[in-house]
Amino acid sequence: MELRVFTEPQQGATYDDLVAVAQEAERLGFGAFFRSDHYLGMGTEGLPGPSDAWITLAGIARETSTIRLGTMMTSATFRLPGPLAISVANVDQMSGGRVELGIGAGWFEPEHTKYGIPFPGTKERFDRFEEQLAIVTGLWATDGGFSFDGEHYQVTDSPGLPKPTQPKPPVLIGGVGRKRTPQLAARYADEFNLPFVDETTTKEQFARVREACEAQGRDPRTMRWSNALVVCVGADEAEVERRAAAIGRDKDELRENGLAGTPQEVVDKIGRYAALGAERVYLQVLDLADLDHLRLIARDVMPHV
Repeated sequence: MELRVFTEPQQGATYDDLVAVAQEAERLGFGAFFRSDHYLGMGTEGLPGPSDAWITLAGIARETSTIRLGTMMTSATFRLPGPLAISVANVDQMSGGRVELGIGAGWFEPEHTKYGIPFPGTKERFDRFEEQLAIVTGLWATDGGFSFDGEHYQVTDSPGLPKPTQPKPPVLIGGVGRKRTPQLAARYADEFNLPFVDETTTKEQFARVREACEAQGRDPRTMRWSNALVVCVGADEAEVERRAAAIGRDKDELRENGLAGTPQEVVDKIGRYAALGAERVYLQVLDLADLDHLRLIARDVMPHV
């Protein structure tokens, strides 16, 4: 089981905060540093304000050397597909081939209305998302002359440049949709992720994606499987309670819906997700100033999963 660090900087973080977490995660041996792609805090003012996912990852790429970097998830409503393919390829070059693209249809309407970003209905967002997946991966793969004629995007004879350092940065798709999400994952994803769901939902949705892979003639074993869960670990009960309070959550609720408790409790719960097929867990770290939290997880959880 690989443990990855997942941050939500729209809740309130500077670029320097993100660099500090990424560098410490790298030093401690976590598999990756991921960040959300949002422009508005949720339930908070989000001071000092949002940061752009791919601009900050570009900077972090130059301030780290081994840890993998990615988004969970880039919103397809935020960027045109061609410029997105260029940005990801650029950051992949800047990192020496360490970038992963988590991408979704977009869902948080308030950030769109507050920053002048169009927010179409659900069907259109998914249609655009599907076309973006085809164009981004097509541009990376082409030797030149890539064209695409979609309802929402058209590409004519593109050279598909620049190229990423990796032959193809891994693409992550996630979510609990019963039909279209599994179909898109089976067609385009290198990794399927389930954010903030319980073990029963994980079992059921992993099965749907496996079935979608088989229906498209893809071996499900070529897919990586992962979960994302809020993390709140303490050496003792008092520390668990202190860390839960620091992020405005109840420790018992976090035990139920996240990865919370003593190191052994968290090891045991990760083991249950692993038994369902999860190969990676993205630890949503909400208090970015608490680097001791990462150190505790690296010392007392990571070696046992």
